[in-house]
Amino acid sequence: MGARPSAVRRGAQAMVAAAGLIVGMPAVVEAAPNSDDAGVPVLNWAPCPIDDGPPGSECATARVPLSYRDPRGPRISIALTKRLATDPRHKIGTVFTNPGGPGSGGRIPPRLSPAVAARFDIVGFDPRGTGASEPVTCSDDPSDDAKLGPGLPVTDAEETAAIQQVGAVTARCAQHAGPLLGHMSTANVARDLDLVRRAVGDRQLTYVGTSYGTHLGEVYANLFPQRVRALVLDGVIQPEEWTTGTRPGERDEPFTYRTGAYLGAQTALRSLLRACAADTRCEFTEPGATEQSLQRKYDDLLATLRRGPIALTGSPGEQEKVTYQELVQRVLSALYSGDAEGITGFLQRLHLATQHPVATTVAVTGRADEPQRAFNTWFAAVACTDTDNPRDPRAVGRFARLAEPAAPGFASIRVYQALPCATWPATDPDRYTGPWNRPTANPVLLIGDRLGDPATPYEDAVATSHLLGNARLLTADQFGHGVVYDGRNKCIDSRVDDYLIGRTLPPEGTVCAADRGPFDPANGSR
Repeated sequence: MGARPSAVRRGAQAMVAAAGLIVGMPAVVEAAPNSDDAGVPVLNWAPCPIDDGPPGSECATARVPLSYRDPRGPRISIALTKRLATDPRHKIGTVFTNPGGPGSGGRIPPRLSPAVAARFDIVGFDPRGTGASEPVTCSDDPSDDAKLGPGLPVTDAEETAAIQQVGAVTARCAQHAGPLLGHMSTANVARDLDLVRRAVGDRQLTYVGTSYGTHLGEVYANLFPQRVRALVLDGVIQPEEWTTGTRPGERDEPFTYRTGAYLGAQTALRSLLRACAADTRCEFTEPGATEQSLQRKYDDLLATLRRGPIALTGSPGEQEKVTYQELVQRVLSALYSGDAEGITGFLQRLHLATQHPVATTVAVTGRADEPQRAFNTWFAAVACTDTDNPRDPRAVGRFARLAEPAAPGFASIRVYQALPCATWPATDPDRYTGPWNRPTANPVLLIGDRLGDPATPYEDAVATSHLLGNARLLTADQFGHGVVYDGRNKCIDSRVDDYLIGRTLPPEGTVCAADRGPFDPANGSR
């Protein structure tokens, strides 16, 4: 993604030349089959079981080809859930959704605005090989999924252990996962989506995708440009950087390095510290604080934790030890959710623990969410077939260390996410790597957050708005990853409503400020 400093890029190119790294996946050189060659699935909608959807929702299963090179061959199942339009007399069609990941469960559709919910059925689905859609697994041992997540190695010994652990699981995956593992690319998910669009009777696709869901939208727009009605892509992935890179040598970088998500996290942290310095309600601030002084205070915490964990005494008397890795993960999680108050309070308590270790107490704080079962497997199954990566596991760590000065902690936790790709046992010949500029029948709406999206930097939304064949950029100024219909930006929501319902684009250059600041109460009162 476009934010990486040129000095880091030059260092990466030198590293690639020295290491002689191997391209992770071969480029597609022939036109892949498309969904027109497959029969349209029949959807038998029925009330969902109590745990499979909200009250009043309907569930169905779509049977789609395992391989679109053999459209009449073996089939797999895609699980779908539908919220019915609340004003069926004025229904326009169906909005399909994807929450990101890759690998996040998408079967339970989100609540969109009342205006959109009135005019559209809203359908969520678990993409092939994930969730309830014939999920791929690397073994019969559920703990193997956690072992695919390398976490945040700090020492050489930790990196070696992570490489061995991840490599052992990917080897088991080769023996256990079955043929679906070689058909997990986003392009095949887009072909599935096109079949399901036809199955519900919509002439063109209406879609809302967040984070990785934006890449699914980008692929769909370029595989099926004349079938685009309205695509909302929120938290935009730059598709060239995700798949192959934009310059010679970038194919040999971990995709998590070249996409630069760690730079977005660092920008988000700076924005948060700037807001903290200006607001006395922020617990981490102090008299005369500036963004720079609070950054130093945070960096001191990181340095202390790299030397060893800090003990906090909780209010009931129990002790909690906070590690370097845990702090980085907690901060990153808070930047995703926009939980400024919770994380800055935790940082201040941690700071006090370094000053007065005996007297420090800490309130119970939320930890990062536990990953859903098999998320790491599903993430790798899609990402490693979509993207080019080095095949030397040690190269991943070298790139992580190269990126660390620009985003301490965030760089390593992000870049190491590509470690499974170094030994991933499958490729997908039908993945899509461009072109990305095919003109669509209707414009695509991109939404970027310039205050600090910790996963998809704003620069990527800007770059993608120029890369796609027919797109408009809408800018948000708020904290967090994904801004549409999150209850914090009525300006964004109203413009998305206008676009989805009437296909009315916001004026070029539109910027929407958040309804409240990061330390304002949710109801907006003081």
